[in-house]
Order: sequence, then C-alpha cells, then structure tokens
Amino acid sequence: MFDRYDHDVSSLFLTPDQSALKTRARALAEHVARPSAAQTDRTEEYPLDVVASLSEAGFMGMSVPEDLAGQGATCFDVALVVEEFARCCGVSGRIVVEGNMGAVGAIIAYGTPEQRETAARYVLSGDKPAICITEPGAGSAATEMTTTAERKGDSWVLNGSKHWITGGGVSRLHLIFARVMEGGVFKGIGGFMAYLGETGLIIGAREPTMGLRGIPETAVHFDNLVLPLDRLITPPEGIKRGFSGLMNAYNAQRVGAATVALGIAQGAFEAACAHVKKREQFGRPIAEFQGLQWMLADMSIQIDAARMMIWRAAKSADHEPSGFPDPMLAAQAKVFASEMAVKVTNDALQLHGASGYSRNTPVERMVRDARMFTIGGGTAQMLRNLVAGKVLDMKTPQTRGGYARAGD
Repeated sequence: MFDRYDHDVSSLFLTPDQSALKTRARALAEHVARPSAAQTDRTEEYPLDVVASLSEAGFMGMSVPEDLAGQGATCFDVALVVEEFARCCGVSGRIVVEGNMGAVGAIIAYGTPEQRETAARYVLSGDKPAICITEPGAGSAATEMTTTAERKGDSWVLNGSKHWITGGGVSRLHLIFARVMEGGVFKGIGGFMAYLGETGLIIGAREPTMGLRGIPETAVHFDNLVLPLDRLITPPEGIKRGFSGLMNAYNAQRVGAATVALGIAQGAFEAACAHVKKREQFGRPIAEFQGLQWMLADMSIQIDAARMMIWRAAKSADHEPSGFPDPMLAAQAKVFASEMAVKVTNDALQLHGASGYSRNTPVERMVRDARMFTIGGGTAQMLRNLVAGKVLDMKTPQTRGGYARAGD
C-alpha cells in the first residue's frame, strides 16, 4: 500500500533524484532511527549514534552551499528527508530540521564569509545549532526580550537569560538574539554567534518535557559573556532593521517543524492501518467496521492535504528573494500540519484501543511528540495572526511592532 503510494507521489511531483533521496532517507531511518526511538524517549538521552549516521549519510548540513562543502540541497529536498526520519522518530526528524534550517540558514544567508564557513563546518560535522530567542517573559513577543549585548571597546558583553532553548547542553553553536546597545543607546536586535564552553555561557535547568524527550530544552544564561565584534551577524539592512531579515530563517524552520509533525502523523497512520487489519473482534478484523474505516479515510485525507501544503511552502523558497519560504505559506502549512498531527495521532491511539494507551506501543509516544508543534516555533494562534495580516494586507494588533515567533 505505502510503496505504491510513494511510487504515485514520486511520479507526480518528484524528480528522479528526489525520489532516490527519499528512498535513501527512508532506508536509513528504518535502520537507525526506528530501532532507537523508544529508548531515546525512555532515557531522554540525545541520540548521538543516530546523529553520527545522519552526518555520515550527508543529511546534516545538506542545505549548506556547495562552495562551503555542502550539497546545496533545497528546502524541498530537506523536507523530503525530514518526513522520512520523523515517520520513524520525531526526535531524529527534528535534528535533521535544525541541522539544515533555522540558525544555520540565517548565518549562511547573512553572515560574513568567515561566519558562514564556521556555521557550515559545525553542521557538516553533526552539530544541531541552538537558536536562543525565547525568554521567560518574551515568547511570541520576541521583540520584548531583555537580554542585552553592550559594546565595550573591541568586544560585545552579553547579559540575560533565555528559556526553552532546544539543544541546550548538546548544541555547540549558538545563535543568540539580544538587544544591541552602544553607549547606552539601543541600536536594534542582533544575532550573535557563541560556542558551548565559552566563559559566561551557562546551561541552566532542563525542562521535563511531555514529548520529544531526546532533545533537551533548557534555560541558557549569559553572565558577562564576552564576544569579539565579529560574532555579530549583520544583514544588509543593518542592525536597526536586520532583525526581520534574520527572522526570515524561521520561515524555513516552520516548514521543517510542519514536516516533522507530518512525519509523526504518517507513522501513526501506518501503525493504525496495520493494527486494524490484524486485530479481530466479533470474529472479524476491526478494519471491516465502517466507523473505523471512516476514521482512517479522514486521517489519510488530512495527511495528504498537509503534505501538499508543506511541499508548496517548501518550493516557494526557490522563488523568494530571501531564499526562504513565503511567510504566509509557511505559517499556513505549520498551523494545518501541527493541528492535523495532534488529531491523527490521537485517532491512531484510539484505533489501537487499550494497547494504544500503553508506552509499549509507539503511537503513545507519537501523541506526546506531536503535541509540541502547535506551540514551539510559532503558536497556532500567533501564526493565524500572521496569516490574517497577510490576507487583510494589514498588521494585526498582536503582531504590530513584534514578530509571530513563539517559543511559549
């Protein structure tokens, strides 16, 4: 069933190279990600063995341009790989996203040659950079952050705290957003490159998360973190207006997050189909019951719709001057895919009956993993504000003077 489905999709939408990429990603995901998914969830340990396999296969940093030793893979190519890994393990899918999008995308797009080379080297060696934006008092309203970077002679001195930083303690490269101050004057919000182990960069407490437990979510504190002047990423618009440019990278990150949600839903759907075929009640497989068939039909329809929205958003990056996906298409895809994944995984658990409620069944983990995506990387509500603003060609009250970014 699913091999035929993949063949049909490939013939309609994918080039031969993309079909081969998808097939290769699925084979590796089945081999390294699926067998370790339950253990990663149980132990809450970062899956270094999986990351090593991803790096060896060229799936970490595949979006890095060829002149920086990468493959120059498109946002669409990355999405194909992300779905295959998320289908087997949400944590693995998310690592692929952040090894190709987000921080590294922003640095590659707007950094100096030296900054770009450094970011490329980190992700190609398997690092998942951490984006440090969200603060205890500044989640969706990212412009209300209080972390500061004050220029003192030939250095920047950073002070403040971030919260819900994905990869805290395991990520080596950090892209830190802070209020840039010179002579006591606020110049704008800028992004700074910093590295794990630098004096003044302190990894704080880890959150005990509901799902996606293999990637730590921590606080990160900056206590007089001294950085050279060349660690500041300066878009062409300059510091004053450059924040919105840097945040363009979040459009790719949102497509990636939507794709992880899609992959998790696809994995849950496949598990549910297999279960109802073998589970018998009243002397026949429960797959014969029309009420359950309709549930599965709706799940299939919603998954395919989400995939088409994600693919459209991912392909839009090829036509945007920024090189990142269209903001509205990315927001639409993430809202739809994240809410779809919550429903599909819950329906998959329901179709498993009592066994679905057991942690011995993968769908229980998938329900918990899917739940994050209506919140992290842009809450469904804030992204609806963004879409409404685009539709109405106006700024909504919630996004006026801010940015629909969203950690919490």
